[in-house]
Amino acid sequence: MINTVIIEDEKKSLDVLVKLIAAHCPDLNLLGTAESVASGVELIRKHNPDLVLLDIEMADGSGFDLLEKAQGMNYDVIFTTASDQHALRAIKYSAIDYLLKPIDPEELKAAIDKFTKKRTENTSLENLKFLLQNFKKPSDNYAKITLPTGNAYEIINVKDIIRCEADGSYTSFILAGGGKKMLVSASLKHYEDLLPAEDFIRVHHHHLINIHHVVRYLKTDGGYAVMTDGSQIEISRRKKDAFLQRLQKI
Repeated sequence: MINTVIIEDEKKSLDVLVKLIAAHCPDLNLLGTAESVASGVELIRKHNPDLVLLDIEMADGSGFDLLEKAQGMNYDVIFTTASDQHALRAIKYSAIDYLLKPIDPEELKAAIDKFTKKRTENTSLENLKFLLQNFKKPSDNYAKITLPTGNAYEIINVKDIIRCEADGSYTSFILAGGGKKMLVSASLKHYEDLLPAEDFIRVHHHHLINIHHVVRYLKTDGGYAVMTDGSQIEISRRKKDAFLQRLQKI
């Protein structure tokens, strides 16, 4: 059983989430609920849960305020939120799960399944620390990103990403420093939306590249970008003009 607490300040949302867990998540052992940052910190310290379902916005502060006050304990978090684009971007960069309100039962089950498969002893502490660092930044251009690979989470520098390549529903990341390759369980479109648009450009259905790692443009056979790892990435015809414009701005 997964010992779980819910921290949510909207009573209606709290009641719905409790009912959804009872109906669809038999592996969750709900230890208690709280409706504020202060009572949430007390709840976590009292029960030392495995999982916290945490609202982002509460009357006496945010879910991030709660995480600051409850540091040092090893638990995972799934956020619940109606909106908050800056917060969601920080969460996505940290590879921490979230649910948009109103919560869909299937999305809740999928999030719990994902948590169960990814659960390890040490990654939650590191991910939460990284999340708090990102959230404190004034802009969305974060220097590092967390990549979930198998049963681990790798925190890497965004500038070290040479390119990303679609591999079915997965994405391969090719990194600077020996051409290290990581396979991540998310689509290329997910990372196209997430990574900074001023640094990354989709040049092909299968390829997203870091424009700062382009060392040469070959005009042969429609066009190829030569990257710092020596790879030659095909530029699709409809992406060619946008790619060349970006090269001129470097």
